[in-house]
Amino acid sequence: MKLSDVKFSDLELPEQLLKGVTASGFEYLAEVQALSLPTSLSGKDVAVQAQTGSGKTAAFLITIFEKLLRTEPPKGVRGVCPRAIVITPTRELAVQVAKDAEEIVKGGDLPIRILLAYGGVDYQKQREEISQGVDLLVGTPGRLIDYLKQRVYNLRHVEMAVIDEADRMFDMGFVSDIRFLLRRMSPYNERQSMLFSATLSERVMELSYEYMNIPELVEVTPDNLVADKVEQTLYHLGSDEKMSYMLGFLEKEEWTKALVFVNTKRAAIKVRDTLNANGHPTVLLSGDVTQVNRLKVIKRFSSGDVKVLVATDVASRGLHIENISHVINYDVPQDPQDYVHRIGRTARAGKSGKAITLACEDYVFTLPEIEEYIGHSIPVGELNSDYFIDFKKPPRRPRAIKKISGSRGRGPSGRSGDKRAGNSSNKSGERRGGGGSSRRRRGGSNSSGGGNK
Repeated sequence: MKLSDVKFSDLELPEQLLKGVTASGFEYLAEVQALSLPTSLSGKDVAVQAQTGSGKTAAFLITIFEKLLRTEPPKGVRGVCPRAIVITPTRELAVQVAKDAEEIVKGGDLPIRILLAYGGVDYQKQREEISQGVDLLVGTPGRLIDYLKQRVYNLRHVEMAVIDEADRMFDMGFVSDIRFLLRRMSPYNERQSMLFSATLSERVMELSYEYMNIPELVEVTPDNLVADKVEQTLYHLGSDEKMSYMLGFLEKEEWTKALVFVNTKRAAIKVRDTLNANGHPTVLLSGDVTQVNRLKVIKRFSSGDVKVLVATDVASRGLHIENISHVINYDVPQDPQDYVHRIGRTARAGKSGKAITLACEDYVFTLPEIEEYIGHSIPVGELNSDYFIDFKKPPRRPRAIKKISGSRGRGPSGRSGDKRAGNSSNKSGERRGGGGSSRRRRGGSNSSGGGNK
C-alpha cells in the first residue's frame, strides 16, 4: 500500500471521526485514499480501480461516516431503512469490512450502529437485529435480498451505497442480484454511490453508468497488479519433493504467519495433516467448511493461535489478516487472477511480504499465462539442498465402511450372505489399498534429495 504525504489531520473531518481514524492507526493517507477522498467527501459518486490491500475499505468507510455525522437522517422514513449499505461478494469480506468499521466507530465513540447480513449463520439473530434499526448495513447479496423480500428493511431512502470488489461480483454470478438491490434503492441522483474494483472492465463500467450519477473515475496504479513490496520467488520441484522442501523452508526461514494455497480440497487435507504431524499447528479453510467453523478458523489464525493456514482459492478474496509474512503457493494456481489475489494476502498496509511458488509437473503449465498476466517473469530461486528434509507422514484417516443391511438368499450355512459381504469388503479393500498405493507414490519423499530440476 503506497502512502501519500497527506495526513488525515489535513482533511476537514469531524473531530470524532478523526479521533476514530487515528485510534485505528491511520496517520497518512494511502494513495487510493488521497485520490478518491477529495471527490467522495464532496458528495460525488466515484468508481475506483484499486488492488487488494490498497486501503480502499478505509476510503469508503471514512466517506460514509463523514456524511452520517454531518447530515441529519431523512424524515418520514417508514420501516427500517439503513442510511448506508455496503455490498460485498463474500462473507469473509463482509465480516472484515464490519470489523474495520467498528474499530473506527469505537475509537471515536461514533453514534453509528453497524450490522451484518450474510449467509451460513445466525439467520434469526441477524433478522431481529436489523429489524431494530441500523445505520450501516454490510452484507452479501443473497442474505440482503432475502431480508429485503421479507420486508425486514427497505432501501427506499438509503443515502449511500457501496459495491465492493465489483469485478468479483461478476465472476461469482451476482450481477443480477446487485441490479435487483440497486433498483430498489433511492434514485441514483438522491444517493451517493461508490464502486470499487480491481479492474474497471467494460461490464463493470456499464454497471456504474447505469446505476450511478456520472461517477468520477479514479485509477490507482492500474498497470501494477502485484503490490510493490511482495517479494516473489519461484522454485521448480517435482511433485514428490514439494512437501519436503516446504517443511525445510518453514524450519529454516524466519516467518510470522504463513498462508499456504492449494488447488484442491484433497490436497488441502493432505498438506494440513502433514504440517500438523511435523510440528506446525495448521488449520484448514475450504469451500465446504461451515460459516461458523470458517469464522473460528480465521479467528485462530488472526490471533496467532496457529501460524499456518492452508486454503483453497475460496479464501483468496476477501480475506484480510494482518501480519502474514509468507504466502506459499504449494500448487501453481489454475487462473492467473488467482495468483494475484493469493499473493495479495501479504504485504498489506504498507508492510513487506514474500510469495513463494512451488512449480511441479502437475500445475506448471499455467505459469506462462500467469507471467503474461502480471507483466513480468517470476524470479526463479536457487534450491537449497539443506531444505530437503525427512518428514513424518500423518496417520491414514480411516474411511467409513457402509454396513450392508439384510441378507437375501441365505442358505443353511449362510454362504450366500457371507459371499456378498465378502465381496463388498474386498471391493472396499481394493479401493482403499489402491488409494494408499497412489498416495505412497505421490506422497512426500522421506529421504533427502536434490532438487535442481
